[in-house]
Amino acid sequence: QVQLVESGGGSVQAGGSLRLSCAASASGRTFDSYTMGWFRQAPGKEREFVATISWNGRETYYSNSVKGRFTISRDNGKNTVYLQMSSLKPEDTAIYYCGAAYLGSSIVVLSTNEDEYADWGQGTRVTVSS
Repeated sequence: QVQLVESGGGSVQAGGSLRLSCAASASGRTFDSYTMGWFRQAPGKEREFVATISWNGRETYYSNSVKGRFTISRDNGKNTVYLQMSSLKPEDTAIYYCGAAYLGSSIVVLSTNEDEYADWGQGTRVTVSS
């Protein structure tokens, strides 16, 4: 089980940047056993995938809507995953959640499927104004 706490959200104008952090406290397995992901939920919409990173940080994958603007990274020494968001757009407005997925595979190391994420943070709100 992993307890996750997101931070770094806020209000920013279009074109601006924010860096989200997700601090993890793992019991049982170590933090570097988990694939991590960021998802978001805009008002009136379902939660959607944003980015995912492998346990060792070597592999990443992004949704088309954020590719080239967002960067996911992790520091296993600090048990933290980050989402650097640049060139923000009003449509990026949402509550952002980080999730932890134990995939138990050395082959499949990324996940865009929220059902594979067993642990979630409480979310951090990002508002982008035009």
